[in-house]
Amino acid sequence: MYTVRNITEDLYWVGANDHRLHLFENIHPIPRGVSYNSYLLMDEKTVLFDTVDWAVCREFLNNIEHVLDGKDLDYIIINHLEPDHAASLDEVLMRYPNAKVISNERAFMMMRQFGFAIDGKEIEVAEGDAMSFGKHEITWVAAPMVHWPEAMVSFDTTNGVLFSADAFGTFGALDGKLFADEVNFDRDWLDDARRYLTNIVGKYGSFVQDLLKKASTIDIKMICPLHGPVWREDLGYFIDKYDKWSRYEPEEEGVLIVYASMYGNTEYAAQTLATKLCKRGMTNVQMYDVSDTHVSYLVSEAFKYSHIVLASVTYNLEMYPVMHNFLNEIRMLNLQNRTVGIIENGSWAPQAAGEMEEFLDEKMKLMDVLSGEVSIASSLNDSTDKELEGLADAIMDSFEKIREDKKNA
Repeated sequence: MYTVRNITEDLYWVGANDHRLHLFENIHPIPRGVSYNSYLLMDEKTVLFDTVDWAVCREFLNNIEHVLDGKDLDYIIINHLEPDHAASLDEVLMRYPNAKVISNERAFMMMRQFGFAIDGKEIEVAEGDAMSFGKHEITWVAAPMVHWPEAMVSFDTTNGVLFSADAFGTFGALDGKLFADEVNFDRDWLDDARRYLTNIVGKYGSFVQDLLKKASTIDIKMICPLHGPVWREDLGYFIDKYDKWSRYEPEEEGVLIVYASMYGNTEYAAQTLATKLCKRGMTNVQMYDVSDTHVSYLVSEAFKYSHIVLASVTYNLEMYPVMHNFLNEIRMLNLQNRTVGIIENGSWAPQAAGEMEEFLDEKMKLMDVLSGEVSIASSLNDSTDKELEGLADAIMDSFEKIREDKKNA
């Protein structure tokens, strides 16, 4: 049996979906599964674009066999060597021993590191090189650090299809719905797309920007990523999202409140601040318990919103450990250009605020920490409630300032 879909008249999706994997890269939860996309071009020469993870290899091989329908496989293009895309390379080569492998110098080095049997089968290409496979001509563009150093993308100059490797990918299994226009992407897929980009490639925003600049010079009509749906309509919508995320520009005006609470008092302060903001007209507020939310979701939300409030209990004279972990994650992923408010709590020696502010000032870039941090002794009282009022006012004032700066830019 097979699960194959036509992308164009002679291009087929031959990948597979995985609902059994719970953690992508053994770290990021994927409750909706993930797709491993591979594409087969049936021209005068047959060309396979990338392979799939070992876990779905059997279905993948069945798909290839069905589309080839007795023909031999001539070429395998490897755009990205990470095992979720290249692990099945040897299995394909064992079944189609005449196939040649097309990739770049660094990728071939890594293939040997992984022990793939490619000797005598290599065709090395570099950026700007092109090959004809009949009516289709493919050219290559280097995409280093999106998100491995050997990554490249393949562009079909005949029909405008970009095989984009890990760029423009997203978490989530396709389950038959191959194209982005077959789903409500904004409602059902955007959060997973953001979480994928920010956690997997977020650190390398400048490299994504480099790739976007190269992409702007070619006439792309369709995007075929290695994870998630294929884009054949409204490409500008998704390219704009990638542009914002990779420039660390907030996607929305709004407030993300991340709180660390042991007995509920810091959580209550966070709820109180959220209420005050909504009363002032800022209803785009999201709250998360840092102890009960996987950090990959917090990272995604931090990339989404313009303002972040950190509310942390003091623990062993420092900020709460999971709050520190969250800050370290967004530091590693290079998040910047955010406005931050701070709330601390401590029953006998509040220290979290100073720790958080020092982290933001010394270890992160362009993080505008609002004055008037709130320091709570055990629980809210009339005095600290007024401090929360002041923080809510400062947040609202910062929205006005940002809007004015944009208007005058």
